Amino acid sequence: MHDVVDLRSDTLTLPTPEMREAMARAEVGDDVWQEDPTVRRLEALAAERLGKEAGLFVTSATQGNLVSVLAQTRPGQEVVLDVDAHIFNYEVAGTSVIGGVQMRPVKTERGFPSPGQVRETLRPSNIHIPPTELVCLENTHNRHKGTCCTPEEIAAVAAVAHEAGVPVHLDGARLFNAAVALGRPARDFARDVDSVTFCISKGLGAPVGSVVCGRADFVARARRIRKMLGGGMRQAGVIAAAGIVALERMVDRLAEDHANARALADGVARLPGLRIDLASVQTNIVIFRVDRPEGVDELVKGCAARKVKIHAVSPTAIRGVTHKDVDADDIVRTLDAFKEITKAW
Repeated sequence: MHDVVDLRSDTLTLPTPEMREAMARAEVGDDVWQEDPTVRRLEALAAERLGKEAGLFVTSATQGNLVSVLAQTRPGQEVVLDVDAHIFNYEVAGTSVIGGVQMRPVKTERGFPSPGQVRETLRPSNIHIPPTELVCLENTHNRHKGTCCTPEEIAAVAAVAHEAGVPVHLDGARLFNAAVALGRPARDFARDVDSVTFCISKGLGAPVGSVVCGRADFVARARRIRKMLGGGMRQAGVIAAAGIVALERMVDRLAEDHANARALADGVARLPGLRIDLASVQTNIVIFRVDRPEGVDELVKGCAARKVKIHAVSPTAIRGVTHKDVDADDIVRTLDAFKEITKAW
């Protein structure tokens, strides 16, 4: 049990002692010159894990998604994605402001467009409308409670896009959570997409960064765009070293986070005034609704007073995200706090 239980996000993980040791001992060089051996090792390891030709170390998944979109589109073109996608909602409109591309959001049932939806959304050739140049998917899906789609579902959507000559990008910030939850190799999820990005700084526990993977020519374009965006790092092996540890040591333990999320969800389901769809809890994100007016604010503040931090995602909903710095005792403590607060309702 920890002094403070912080369930606001898995971005709050602290590097492990092994990561700190690796960072202290990292062999470094100038990564803009592609002379940092530790960065190159991380990029090669990531590409191998995802079955791609090359990888590119970036500062964040937001930067990774941005360079991926910019490397595969031109201004005046259009990108198809889910209306609840992270790229559309939480990345400061970078693709439109910097890339000059239009987002075409599609309402989906669980955050993942069907092949039929993609087929209907792809633009025909017409002088009046922007051509569709990219389809973006998200796995696991943040706003859809950490749910994940299968490699076969990804392949079906990619087949429709590729038939029309449109590439596919996968925002796989929590891709390894999906791989562990479904018991499939991570490369299966990336097999049919043209580019993919994943975080080392969320559930995998490293302090900084993400990796973009794809064909070598795509990565070369993305590298140039990363530099344009100010993302060219120098002796970045100091942080890449933690990413190597994350990939080699921290993937399998994601199952613990999923188990803790399930325990949290099961406990919430038994409390009055709180509603949760248990079928949606597949990985490490738990989102539940509060029936009582002002109940979200009461629950957030009441938990904070008990040294439990949770996050309000709307006036009626709360999110809890499990990670390596939250254990089973912390879940019990969190549920006890919920019980104390809701018993007065």
